[in-house]
Amino acid sequence: MKLLLDMNLSSQIVDMLTDAGHHAAHWGMIGKRNAEDGEILTWAQENGYVILTNDLDFGTILATTGFESPSIIQIRRRNVRPEVIAPLVLQVIEKFTTELEAGALIVVDEYRYRVRLLPIG
Repeated sequence: MKLLLDMNLSSQIVDMLTDAGHHAAHWGMIGKRNAEDGEILTWAQENGYVILTNDLDFGTILATTGFESPSIIQIRRRNVRPEVIAPLVLQVIEKFTTELEAGALIVVDEYRYRVRLLPIG
């Protein structure tokens, strides 16, 4: 799976996901560090990436635009250290591959996963 990490997550996660067999990139290596969320979302959509973020704005953009892609994994946890996030993301990918390929917003909090298929609304 192709994963694009938002600026608010550590670039160290890229190596962990790549070691697990996924293609991962950090937005800081691709575009402007101060890019608007809409620019990141459009780039991911055009290039077939799933966005990994802990920013709430991406879900809002999906809800207000009716987009069917890209899929987004939104981490809503206090601990976002790479050694915590990478295994969690790998679990989400394994459990929800079909949904991510079809278009989904998956919110991961301290206690559960919430999956919304796209488009939202």
